[in-house]
Amino acid sequence: MSIKPKITLVGAGPGDAGLITLNGIKALGKADALLYDALVNTELLGYAPANAPRIFVGKRNKRHSCPQEEINRLMVRHAFRYGHVVRLKGGDPFVFGRGMEEIKYAELFGIETEVIPGVSSCTAIPALSGIPVTHRGASESFWVITGTTRKGKLSNDIKAAAQTRATVVILMGLTHLAGIVKAYKEAGKADAAIAIIQEGSLPGEQSLTGTIETVETLAQERKIKAPAIIVIGEVVKLHKEFPLRINERTYQLN
Repeated sequence: MSIKPKITLVGAGPGDAGLITLNGIKALGKADALLYDALVNTELLGYAPANAPRIFVGKRNKRHSCPQEEINRLMVRHAFRYGHVVRLKGGDPFVFGRGMEEIKYAELFGIETEVIPGVSSCTAIPALSGIPVTHRGASESFWVITGTTRKGKLSNDIKAAAQTRATVVILMGLTHLAGIVKAYKEAGKADAAIAIIQEGSLPGEQSLTGTIETVETLAQERKIKAPAIIVIGEVVKLHKEFPLRINERTYQLN
């Protein structure tokens, strides 16, 4: 039987295995080979057929087991060798996941592609912690920013975001916490509410809430480590552990 190559990008969700979509599970069940990332819950590998090769291609904390260019080549090579390759990526493949790069590379070889979106940590992790990214009267929009650019530096968008009233969600930004704090202080927002959530949705989850002024000390005291997301804005005051809660009467429906 001839092999028909195909590559499906599947979003695995933010950590908890139960947060993958039903379509994602169905795709795993039809995989002939599987390439998965570091932030993927390994419980999900059990949904793929037992005889499907499982290849770890994770990147974490600047430690790359496999450069992106090699991941692209592995996808194509395995698609031609095995058939249907499922590329399992943490969160959503198109939210700082380089998903489009992988799709475009596969299409250069005439390989059929499909994308199955995933639940993104940028909204799911705050929600699971009791923080809505928007809330009537508190935030009319939210920004999602990568904390670290491809050159390893803090994104310049942080400074622009600090000028707004929007909720700001920063992914992969913990190593640049000092720079984030500086940007908000320069914008006159030392008292802005901030939360850091480590390993959200997983058993090892830790979180802290405070202000821009206090967050660095709190993070050191709690020994917060990556992977973690940062949420800044009035909505953080809705968190049950925030010392000064938003007056909920402000937001009751008429």
